[in-house]
Amino acid sequence: MTLLYLAALLLALGAMVLLDRRFRLVFWRDTRRAAIVLAIGLVFFLAWDAAGIAFGVFARGASTYLSGVDIAPELPLEEVFFLTFLCYLTLVLLSGSRAVLDRGRKT
Repeated sequence: MTLLYLAALLLALGAMVLLDRRFRLVFWRDTRRAAIVLAIGLVFFLAWDAAGIAFGVFARGASTYLSGVDIAPELPLEEVFFLTFLCYLTLVLLSGSRAVLDRGRKT
């Protein structure tokens, strides 16, 4: 049992938090709104995963890089952190793109 994949996800998530803080893109712009949007995205994708697991489309693969902790049958702990990272990354990219485009329009 190893925590390598979880550690990589946490490292990437931490880097995203630093980027967000530095440029005030998501949570440092509007914490309440960001938390709501992130939670909605996370719940949506977890429901998507649950449906995929129920229909037999998704299955937990065998990997030495996973922690071995399952949140539900066929749903590893790392999936929650991956989906959180995915949603947060999308919010940061969207906010960052808007900031760059707005800066370009002002010049």
